[in-house]
Amino acid sequence: MNENQKPSFTTQNKLIIFGLVLSTLLIMAIALFTAVNIQKNLNTGYQSFGQVISKTLAIESADIISNANGSQIQNVLKTHSDLILKSNNDIMFIEFLDQNGNTIYKAQNNSVRTTKRPDIAVSSPMISSQSGMNYGSVNVGLSGTIIDKLSSTTRASLLFVFTIVWLVFAFVVLINTYLITRELKILRDGVKKISSGEFGYKIEGKDVSQEVQELFNAFNDMSNKLHLYEESNIEQLTLERNKLQAVLMSIANGVIVCDNNDTVTLINEHAKSLLELQEDQLLNSNIKNYVDSDGNFCFNEKIDEYKKLSQEERLSKPVIFNIKMDDKTLKSIISPMYNQNHEYMGYIIVMIDITREAEMDVMKSQFISNVSHELRTPVTVLRSYIDTLYECGNDFDYESQKEFIGTIHSEIIRLQNMVNDILDFSRLDSNAKIEKSENDISQLIDCCVSEVQPLLKEHNLNINVEKEEQIPQIYCNYDSIARALTNYLSNAIKYAPQDSTIQVKLFKEPENNQIVVTVRDEGIGIAPEFQKKVFERFYRIENKTHSVKGTGLGLHLVKTTIEKHHNGHVFVNSQPDHGSTFGFTLPIDCSEDDLV
Repeated sequence: MNENQKPSFTTQNKLIIFGLVLSTLLIMAIALFTAVNIQKNLNTGYQSFGQVISKTLAIESADIISNANGSQIQNVLKTHSDLILKSNNDIMFIEFLDQNGNTIYKAQNNSVRTTKRPDIAVSSPMISSQSGMNYGSVNVGLSGTIIDKLSSTTRASLLFVFTIVWLVFAFVVLINTYLITRELKILRDGVKKISSGEFGYKIEGKDVSQEVQELFNAFNDMSNKLHLYEESNIEQLTLERNKLQAVLMSIANGVIVCDNNDTVTLINEHAKSLLELQEDQLLNSNIKNYVDSDGNFCFNEKIDEYKKLSQEERLSKPVIFNIKMDDKTLKSIISPMYNQNHEYMGYIIVMIDITREAEMDVMKSQFISNVSHELRTPVTVLRSYIDTLYECGNDFDYESQKEFIGTIHSEIIRLQNMVNDILDFSRLDSNAKIEKSENDISQLIDCCVSEVQPLLKEHNLNINVEKEEQIPQIYCNYDSIARALTNYLSNAIKYAPQDSTIQVKLFKEPENNQIVVTVRDEGIGIAPEFQKKVFERFYRIENKTHSVKGTGLGLHLVKTTIEKHHNGHVFVNSQPDHGSTFGFTLPIDCSEDDLV
């Protein structure tokens, strides 16, 4: 029994106690009534016994003293009464009286030591049976010892008999109560088994009454039917649940199902991956208690906001918010969940990984800002130089005018390159087919190196070109590959220190049936965490050492040209402060059908 649970008497217990008390009182009343009647009858019989003794003694005494003279009468009565007293302990005294009531002789029984008065005293006249003469009377006092013994024995016997009867009755009642309670307990245990879901449980009834056995049989029949019903429905329910779990688990987005108490009842694998959970770490726990690696409660505030909405607002306007975890951004949507009867069951949290989109939004913003700044610079320079020449051109000598025009020319080329990058980005990112033909990659490299010679001289750089012989012609778009290589060379020139050498290599990889073009500079290099991102669009590395202006499209255009349109591969190998090597591969045996 539970310590806090106080015992209580049931109606059945009260009835049993009441029955026992009532039967006890009834038996006691019967025993008392019987004892009183027996005692009354004993007293009456004892009175009659005293009368008989008194009359007998009176007749005998009268006959004895009829033949005696006056002096002998007292001795005769003494002798006769002493003999009687010795033979009967129940007689306390015998007193002989004459006709005038005077005591002739009184014999006292010394063996009966008591101070109480006799319970019974009887008197009979002494009339001789021979002569019929009256000599007086005899008083006999009885002690009541016999009747006391008889009464005590009778009372003890009655008490014993009625006690045995009461014990037997109580035992029968308790045994019957125990049997009934045992049967009810068996039935109660069976009901508990059924209520806990253990359908099919059977009650084994032994030595029970017919009515209880019928009740047990009805219970077993009900349990068996529930078991059959459960088996017929569990398979269907399990199938439906497995379907639901399969659908949730196969959804590409993270899904968390919570009940009314914010307890997570279901979570798919993608949600575990997004929240960086171990196995069933969040299952059956409160979703509001989830914290990220920084100790922030990601869902607490928004779930409280969701619960403040009305049912109509929850349906028409789900709660949408973003969760930032380390380097990830998760778009989360909280929607209500209803059953077929339109009863509210809880809510579902759908999480979408928008890290890439968020980064792209940032990159686009940076791109627009960079392009605007990059366009503003050449336009400002062009306008300044053109206005100066227009207003004061005649005041400058030929060399000054030539220098102004050279600056205008370089700024126009810079502006043209930026516009071309944007146009190429739009063209190459689409699925438009570009024209291709067989081209000599060795000659293409020479042309690209020649184009960047002015930039090399401007930055005091040297270039070294190493080419294997007998490089086969490659099926490609000449302008796209030339622009890709020029982007590599331009980046190398931007980041290479003055008086250093840029290495350009062209070689074959027969095992992979491809050619490889690499451009190496001796610049500051790229940290490992940035190397995977340098080919992403709009991505630009800015640090304290350098801040080179640009649109952030150059390397992305190289990647798109080589991989998307030529089935090649781009790569970068770099170590901080030890330079960088950018390169690309192109397949040797590649027909037009293999390319976009």
